[in-house]
Amino acid sequence: MFDILMYLFENYVHSEVELLVDEDELTKELTRAGFHQADILKALSWLERLADLQEGDKPYLCNHAQHSFRIYTKDEMDKLDVECRGFILFLEQIQVLSVETREMVIERVMALDETSLILEDLKWVVLMVLFNVPGNESAYEQMEDLIFEQPDGHLHS
Repeated sequence: MFDILMYLFENYVHSEVELLVDEDELTKELTRAGFHQADILKALSWLERLADLQEGDKPYLCNHAQHSFRIYTKDEMDKLDVECRGFILFLEQIQVLSVETREMVIERVMALDETSLILEDLKWVVLMVLFNVPGNESAYEQMEDLIFEQPDGHLHS
């Protein structure tokens, strides 16, 4: 499923080509690219939920959300190692992630099929969230700068 998300992000985010909105056509394209139907449906559902997070209730936010401290559950700690959790904290400290976008990132990470996530994959999830939440353009650009400053110059290996 994560490979499909990466495929879509890499092929459409910086492209002049608009992401196909017809789910059947997009499914056909992804099938032609070699992805399995079950994984395609999971990935499309993952993206749909990301869009829903922007509009729906946010029960994890309270009145004092700007000054929150994040305590991870055991399941979250199993999926996000110390390096990933430290990176999320770092992104909050430099104001790339707000409390709201942090929670969206964690929620979307937990929805992935992977049992654990490496830092490079977490960075992609952060980019996907920031790209899909209006008003985070400068945070998105700052995140891109952080990633492209890597010695090999590649966004993902």
